[in-house]
Amino acid sequence: MKLTLSKSKNATSLYVTKSIYVNGVHTSKMVEKLGTLAELEKKLNGEDPIEWAKKYIADLNQKEKEEQRDVLVKYSPSKIIARDEQRFFNGGYLFLQKIYHELGLHRICKELSTKYKFSFDLNSILSRLLYARIIFPASKLATLELSKKFIEQPNFELQHIYRALEIIAKEIDFIQSSLYNNSLKISKRNTGVLYYDCTNYFFEIEEEEGLKQYGASKEHRPNPIVQMGLFMDGDGIPIAIDLFNGNTNEQLTLRPLEKKILADFKLSKFIVCTDAGLASQKNREFNNEGERAFITTQSIKKLKKHLMEWALDSTGWKLFGERKSYDITELDENTDKDKVFYKERWIKENDLEQKLIVTFSLKYRNYQRKIRDSQIERARKTMASNPGKLKKCNANDYKRFIEKRYCTDDGEVADNELYSINTDLVAKEELFDGFYAVCTNLEDEAAAIIKVNQRRWEIEECFRIMKSEFKARPAYLSRDDRIKAHFTTCFMSLILYRFLEKKLEEKYTCSEIIQGLKDMNFFEVKGEGYIPTYTRTDFTDALHNIFGFRTDYQIVSTSQMKKILKSTKS
Repeated sequence: MKLTLSKSKNATSLYVTKSIYVNGVHTSKMVEKLGTLAELEKKLNGEDPIEWAKKYIADLNQKEKEEQRDVLVKYSPSKIIARDEQRFFNGGYLFLQKIYHELGLHRICKELSTKYKFSFDLNSILSRLLYARIIFPASKLATLELSKKFIEQPNFELQHIYRALEIIAKEIDFIQSSLYNNSLKISKRNTGVLYYDCTNYFFEIEEEEGLKQYGASKEHRPNPIVQMGLFMDGDGIPIAIDLFNGNTNEQLTLRPLEKKILADFKLSKFIVCTDAGLASQKNREFNNEGERAFITTQSIKKLKKHLMEWALDSTGWKLFGERKSYDITELDENTDKDKVFYKERWIKENDLEQKLIVTFSLKYRNYQRKIRDSQIERARKTMASNPGKLKKCNANDYKRFIEKRYCTDDGEVADNELYSINTDLVAKEELFDGFYAVCTNLEDEAAAIIKVNQRRWEIEECFRIMKSEFKARPAYLSRDDRIKAHFTTCFMSLILYRFLEKKLEEKYTCSEIIQGLKDMNFFEVKGEGYIPTYTRTDFTDALHNIFGFRTDYQIVSTSQMKKILKSTKS
């Protein structure tokens, strides 16, 4: 700050001014008006106003250097704000940016830039695609505009985004393996158990093309889809993805991606845990080789007759840690409600030995019956009010309980439609209530096997986050390479989010974390700094304590914000 004199016809006024940079342009800002020479001479009782003012400004500079001076900003109710001037910015991305750089994604971008020798800033594009996918999920065009909400502005155009997607698509395997290896430097990865599942994403089109093919949509939509296979480690952090044509049988998706992990990730000893839909004989045999093993959900309904009878037999059940045998027909609804009973045996089919573990729980049985009762009630209402709504349904649809017959008033076969609840189907399904089975080639205790299998819900949550929170679908891209790149960026965003969740010790829900980052906005005071407009909460305190910087001062000075930005990239 310095002293500035302004002379007019009648007086000389003294001001405290400050040199500032606004959008890279040097300018001056009036900080304080000290008064005219005449006013100061009268007020200072003969002391030289110029010398007094210089000393006063020196004190202000010293206080500012010590960061003890309050910032005084003047606003006028008669001044109109400048046209097209952005004054509001998001700073929640800074915490994601810290993880982005910890994972070395900026170095991966540098390697690719050197390899392909393009002129655009791949690091800037990729980072904005990831931050925006978490905080402001939208199309590529909208992402470019939404990226301008961040404190650091994008330095690329829409054409550069699409060119970057082409590079990402070419280097998917390199990006995934490098990202995994970099992650080992900041966190120990729990790769003893790898969870695998497959989902699909629909496209708002009618014609099949490339990856986009008609298949069994998870959302039961009549649109072409793309299949995605995902491996996740034992802590819920994604490891690798692969994309397949929409008409690919999901059982065929596991081995190609697992072979990539074996080759690129240098992993050889792990347990693959899957659901029943991926439990083909070939997949089990593949993971019965080397040091690999499998744990997979087993449909009791698809067991051979003698094994099904053994699984549903009411006798021979045990509790974990006990030798006593139980008959599940004699269980007490109150005292045994929360207990999980089990039985196990080794079986050999097609030269593959595996252990079959079956569990039974009264709580799980009651849950299944509650769901079925609700579905039967919906079926009754549909029969009564809108029988024309009845169409072909899948295995879990409530309409499966509706039975349709044709007859005359005398009971002979004719064109009259008669609807009723299929009680035989209800009774058949009730036989399996409360039972759950897994198969494995491990010799571990049944309790340990069940515990590992119970964490499969986390990979289903990964898909839910990508679909619902990150809005990965519907996808509107048409070229296969850009589609692959799109889902790869969604995958990388999920990794960023999972590491953030882990740093927060999983104390907050997904919606709380994302909304919290979205709400961390700032009002920029040109030349002075950024005023937080968000509410300080336990969540924001946790972020600041974990990442080692604070943005919740009454104002974050421009110089301090520069230090924060630099710290997030180190």
